Amino acid sequence: MQALKHRPLASPWFLVEAINKESKRRKMAPKKKPESDPSGMFSGMVVFLVPKGVQVRRLQIWKERLVRMGAVIEERLCKRVTHVFAMNSDTLLQQLDRERLTRFKGRVLIYQWLEDCLKSGEIVPEDMYVLNLNSQGKPEKSWDPQPCQSDPQQLHNNKKTKYTEIINNESNDQGGKNVSLLSTSSHEEGDSLSYGNIRPQHLDSESDDSSSSYCPPDQNKNITEIFGKLVTIYRALGDDRRSFSYYKAIAVIEKLPYKIESADQINNLPSIGKSLKDHIQEIITSGKLSKLEHFEADEKVVIICGGSYRRGKATCGDIDIIITHPDGQSHKGFLPKFVKHLKHMNFLREDLIFSTHSEEGSDSGVDTYFGFCTYPGQELRRRIDLKVYPRQIYAFGLIAWTGNDVLNRRLRLLAESKGFRLDDTGLFPATHGSGSKRGAKGSASLKFNTEKEVFHFLDFPWLEPHERNL
Repeated sequence: MQALKHRPLASPWFLVEAINKESKRRKMAPKKKPESDPSGMFSGMVVFLVPKGVQVRRLQIWKERLVRMGAVIEERLCKRVTHVFAMNSDTLLQQLDRERLTRFKGRVLIYQWLEDCLKSGEIVPEDMYVLNLNSQGKPEKSWDPQPCQSDPQQLHNNKKTKYTEIINNESNDQGGKNVSLLSTSSHEEGDSLSYGNIRPQHLDSESDDSSSSYCPPDQNKNITEIFGKLVTIYRALGDDRRSFSYYKAIAVIEKLPYKIESADQINNLPSIGKSLKDHIQEIITSGKLSKLEHFEADEKVVIICGGSYRRGKATCGDIDIIITHPDGQSHKGFLPKFVKHLKHMNFLREDLIFSTHSEEGSDSGVDTYFGFCTYPGQELRRRIDLKVYPRQIYAFGLIAWTGNDVLNRRLRLLAESKGFRLDDTGLFPATHGSGSKRGAKGSASLKFNTEKEVFHFLDFPWLEPHERNL
């Protein structure tokens, strides 16, 4: 998937200025104790946070989020506590003695669980984040924000590949300045959604308490890479149950000290049911999985994040998303479904404009949504524009919503000098104007499949998206 853009009601600079003023006002206002939602995501939890190894500001943010979403914070480990969070085993044992940890009846989790819950906007299963104690009272695993690094020829291949997420953003107290929606490579024209390899974040971070971090070699990468792609696909489709089942299977398979040659070797492994076992057997036999091939062969909606993000700027004011479908038909009716999904996950919060023309064929068949969104767990609103274009005019939408404004103005003037009118829906022959009046645009646009073709027709040097900050 990918994204687009339009300059609507409020300029991004107006929004930034308003946000900055609001931030200053909040800083000057007396601190208020965060209100607790009794039906919030963390309701029923009584939490003790191990502060060692955590930045003071980060710890404060976590406490505020927990309280706001229904949890109770305890400053010491008492009988009421249901959950203890720690950065890793060392910081845990520095704060609490082993005997006390052995007697503790609640759950001891790494902070990554809290991070993942806030990112997804819902409670994720705890099992993969537990710091278990062995008979000596020593944690069996820990989480460190720096994953272990190793030679890719000997151990895991830690290559980070791109994969789609509805929202992927480092959170901070003010909601962060950098936002990416449906993250893909955005600097090359024609980039489309690709299902990259995914590795569960906390699995890279698990280690024992030995002096050197050791990652066992993944001897079944032929299986885990395919399952990783399915994790990404099902996550993008909103099927969390299937996504998590493959996610758990990866955690088990990649730690096996042997290469799987037959599905019979995994009969008693946890998290591997009959369906996954059948998938593994198919991969062993043929080297591929028909289910994945079905997804990869299916034509996908193309979603590009435009604006300053596509131009490679360090910060982005608003979010501009440009959407189409390669078959020229499936974009019709897509926007209402997409908006409904984003509202269901509490990403879209307020509407400004919502108009659909694709199914009626009016207004060049372009569907539009302007509104405000929030990052999960935050309340700060950020402006977002969604535009859905028919495939035959998508190149014009990309040019208009990538910008910048200086370049767009030059292209429009150049088009007029050649007897055409250029906008985000096409390049139209223009009638001769009378006096100082501009000529009206014709009803039929010239046909171009790519941005580069439009630049070439106008005799304007081709600029990659990151070169358009004029």
